Amino acid sequence: MSKTEFTPRQIEIMEAATQRIDKHGIQNLTIKTLAADINLSEPALYRHFAGKNEILLGLLEYFKIEMKERFSRISFKETDSAGDQLRTLFRSQLATFAEKPAIVSVIFAESIFHFDKSLSNKVSEIIAFMQDTVKDNIKKGQEERQYSTLINSGTMTTIITGGMRMAVMKWKLSGNKSSVVKDGMKVLNGILKMIEK
Repeated sequence: MSKTEFTPRQIEIMEAATQRIDKHGIQNLTIKTLAADINLSEPALYRHFAGKNEILLGLLEYFKIEMKERFSRISFKETDSAGDQLRTLFRSQLATFAEKPAIVSVIFAESIFHFDKSLSNKVSEIIAFMQDTVKDNIKKGQEERQYSTLINSGTMTTIITGGMRMAVMKWKLSGNKSSVVKDGMKVLNGILKMIEK
């Protein structure tokens, strides 16, 4: 699946849903309020999505596709170390959050989604993609002796993704008052200082 499989109207609906969740919480996302937000009738909105869960699934899938495509477009220099590459990937991800802070409210709402298997599975796919990306980088860096091998790649991946998640959550809870890119990169650089040779 690619982003082009979503119609412009579906993208508009998903973006409006993301904004509503960010401003009013996920519990205030209804077809009625969403239709009013974008001046659509409820029957017209139902022509694009079967219901609220399908909208949420759509926007999570859209974000996952966007992230994969964005990462695949990143070109590294031959001289970039594993650490440089990881910094570039996270800088890209953090810049996306800074540009579209409302998406953080949706992705980090997985505690609400645990009552719906399809939504929690979609969030798990996003998390798994990020973890796999980080783990591949750690493994490669350890194999090339750029990273210490004192901590295995799985544990190191958890430390990095957990630290980055905490930085993003602190930024979100502060009302986006600081720079998520600056704060996140500070955390990542601190962690990498412990393992880079």
